[in-house]
Amino acid sequence: MTRDNHVRLHLENRQSVKHGIDNPAMLENGSTEQVCTPEKNEKKVSESKEVLTRITVVKSPSSLEKPPLDDDYDPYLHRDVKHPTSYSDTFFHMLKASLGTGILAMPNAFHNAGFTVGTIGTLVIGFLCTYAIHSLIGAGYELCRRRKVPSMTYPQTSEAAFEEGPQWLRWFTPYAAFTTQLFLILYQIGASCIYVVFMASNIKAVCDEYYAETDVRLYMVYILIPLILICWIRNLKLLAPFSSAANFVTIVSFGITFYYIFSDIPHISQRQAVGKVENMPLFFGTVLFAMEAIGVILPLENEMGNPKRFASPFGVLNTSMIPITLLYTFVGFFGYMKFGEKAEGSITLNLPKDEVLAQSVKLMLAASIYMCYALSCYVAFDLMWNGWIAAKLEKNEHKTFWEYVTRTSIVLVTFTLAVAIPNLELFISLIGALCLATMGIAFPAIIQMLTFWDYYRGFSFVLFLTKNMILILIALLGFFIGTSTSLNKIYHEFFLS
Repeated sequence: MTRDNHVRLHLENRQSVKHGIDNPAMLENGSTEQVCTPEKNEKKVSESKEVLTRITVVKSPSSLEKPPLDDDYDPYLHRDVKHPTSYSDTFFHMLKASLGTGILAMPNAFHNAGFTVGTIGTLVIGFLCTYAIHSLIGAGYELCRRRKVPSMTYPQTSEAAFEEGPQWLRWFTPYAAFTTQLFLILYQIGASCIYVVFMASNIKAVCDEYYAETDVRLYMVYILIPLILICWIRNLKLLAPFSSAANFVTIVSFGITFYYIFSDIPHISQRQAVGKVENMPLFFGTVLFAMEAIGVILPLENEMGNPKRFASPFGVLNTSMIPITLLYTFVGFFGYMKFGEKAEGSITLNLPKDEVLAQSVKLMLAASIYMCYALSCYVAFDLMWNGWIAAKLEKNEHKTFWEYVTRTSIVLVTFTLAVAIPNLELFISLIGALCLATMGIAFPAIIQMLTFWDYYRGFSFVLFLTKNMILILIALLGFFIGTSTSLNKIYHEFFLS
C-alpha cells in the first residue's frame, strides 16, 4: 500500500494545469491536457489536444539524422514552470511519495525471506530501483533534447524511445504509450483494492475484539457506499483538508506502531536467517510495492527550479532513496524480530488487541486510508476518462452522467476484487510483481536501451546491452515468478479451500 502518498502528491495541484511541462497532477496519463510544447511554439494554448497532435504526428528521424550529443538545445532551459520547487521541496515530496503505508508490510516481507536474505534483498532492490530511475531520467532528457521539447510524461517517453530505437522494433511504437498507461491504470486499481482490504481488515480487528467476530467481506460491504460517495467528489480542493488530516493521522499512527515494535524484542536466535525458497517471490513483490515510486519521478523532476540537481550524485534522488531504503530495511528487520512468523500483511494487525491505544491505531489508519482510496481512484479515473473515454463522449449531452458511471464502476471493480481476494499479503505481492517489476525496472531499462542504441560501438555496446538485458531479465523473472506464485497461493487459499 505504498502509493497513498504517491497519489496524494500527484493530485495536490490537479486544478492548475501547466502548459509546456509534465504536470504531476495528471500522473503521466498522456491525457490531452498535458502538453510538450516545441521550442518554436512557446505560446501557451488553451486547446492542449491540438498541440499534442502536432507533436505525435511528427515523423521520427532515422539514426543518422539524430542530433549529436553536444546539440545546444537544453530541455531544462525551456521549461515554463509556474511554481518551481526547490531542492528541499522536491526532497520531501520524494520522501512523501515513497514512505507510504507500504512500510507496514515490510515485517511480513522479511517473514517470507528471513532476516539475512530480507536485509540484503531490500538493499539490492533499493539499489535497482534507484538505478532504474536514473536510467529513466537520463533517457527522458535525451529524448526531450532530440525532439526539442521541454519534457515528456512516462507514456510519451516510452513511445518516443521505441520511435527512436532500432528500425526492427519501431512497429511497437503505436502500442508503447498505451502499454505504459495500461500498467499505470492496473497499478492504481490494484492499489485501490489493497486499500479496501486494509480498511476492512483493520476495522474487523477492532470490532472482533469488542463485538462478535464477522467475516471481513461483510465490512467491505459496510464501507462500499461511503467509498462510492467520496469518489463522486469531482473537485479535489474539497479533499485537500481531509488529505492534510490524513497525513497527520498517519504520522501519529506510525509513531505508536513503532513504539510497539521496539518493545520487548525477542532474541535474534528465535528468527530464521533464510526463509523458504517458494516464498521469495512474495518478498520481491512486497518490497517493490512498498518502495517503488516510479510514477512520481518525471513529474517531480519536471517541477524543479533546477532539475539538474535531481539526478546528480548528491541530488534529490540519491539523497532520498538512501534513507528510504535504510528505513524500510530497519522496519522490516525489527518488525520481523518482534512478530516473527506471525507478521501480518499489515503490522497493525499484530498490535495488542486488548489495548485501546493499539486499537486506536487501526481505526486511525483505516480513516486515513479512506482518503488515500479516494485519491487513488481519482487517478485511475483520470487515466481512463481523459486518456480514453472523454474524447468519445465529447458531443454527448449526458457526459456528466457517464462520468459518474465511470467513477462508480471503478469503485465496484476494486470492491469486487477485494471481496474475491481479502488477503493483504497476497494482494500486495501480486501488484508489486505484476505492475512495479515492469514499470519500475523493465520499462526504464528498455527505454534507456532503445534511446542510446546508436551511441555505443564495439565492447562498450556489449557492456551497455548486457547491463540492460540483465535488468530486464531480473524484472521479467520477478514479474512471471512473482505473479504466478501470488496467483497460485490466491487460487489455493480462496478457490480450493
